[in-house]
Amino acid sequence: MPAVPVTSTLSPRVSPSSSRSRMASTAVLAASVTISTSSADASGASVDAATVSVMSPSLPTCLRRAVVEWAAGRRGTCDTVHAMTSKTSYEVVDGVAVLRLDDGKANAVGYDTLAAIDAALDDAEQNAGALVITGREGRFSAGFDLGVFDEGPQATRELVATGAHTAMRLYGAAVPVVAACTGHALAFGAIMLLSSDVRIGADIEARIGLIEVSIGMPLPIFGMEMARDRLSPRHFTAATALATAYSPRGAAEAGYLDEVVPADELDDAAMQRATALAEHVRRTAFGLTRRTARQKTIDRILSTLDEDLENFGVLE
Repeated sequence: MPAVPVTSTLSPRVSPSSSRSRMASTAVLAASVTISTSSADASGASVDAATVSVMSPSLPTCLRRAVVEWAAGRRGTCDTVHAMTSKTSYEVVDGVAVLRLDDGKANAVGYDTLAAIDAALDDAEQNAGALVITGREGRFSAGFDLGVFDEGPQATRELVATGAHTAMRLYGAAVPVVAACTGHALAFGAIMLLSSDVRIGADIEARIGLIEVSIGMPLPIFGMEMARDRLSPRHFTAATALATAYSPRGAAEAGYLDEVVPADELDDAAMQRATALAEHVRRTAFGLTRRTARQKTIDRILSTLDEDLENFGVLE
């Protein structure tokens, strides 16, 4: 899928004429399409406050607010959404979609990365038989962008809520998701592993785990429930309340990973597994089985998320 720049400023239209569904579907793909406000867009776009409720909840909060401002005839801005190429890359190879996270650093997850994951899922569910998510050498993801957390409790809660919705999209994806864990996977990075169907890790020195408690934060409901679903019961307390960070081999024993391979074999192993899944998994049967296995967990997480995050933040 070619990279397309993202518009992060919405200007008022004089005579909006299109349907709510058009605007919603356009906004949902915020990481991969342009939200056009130029006069060349003859069809226009119309939204109101109700429209926001049918948008993907994983859209950056400021973008949803900008849409409401736009609908009210005011100029709304959002500077947190970036093109797919800024920190991520995406392609479809022989029926397998591949999303690579690489910010050149620790692969901290902000709104741009979450939007890129959503966009990759949107495309993979239409144009691929499986999705591979991988990182950069030595780094899968260090978790949420702490720079956003520094903006205060409300900003923290908004980012975590957005991440929860993205994690639930991964967990309930219409195609199998293979995580190629290239290195450190901490906090939300570990949750991405828990949200994936097949997790293959590089056999290197790395730390993998839900470390929230060790940095003075409670583990949010979606992290707790994902751990309950995917980790070995024997490791549940150590992994959650005790914030244990595992080596890749230890992570395989605990349930974060399914297997560990030499680092130079990781990409091939992930692609081979994803290709095999794309070839033999039948979409309708997969979807029904997925729903039976996971929908109750997803529903519980989403129905309790707001209450759970009311007092979420760094406590000490």
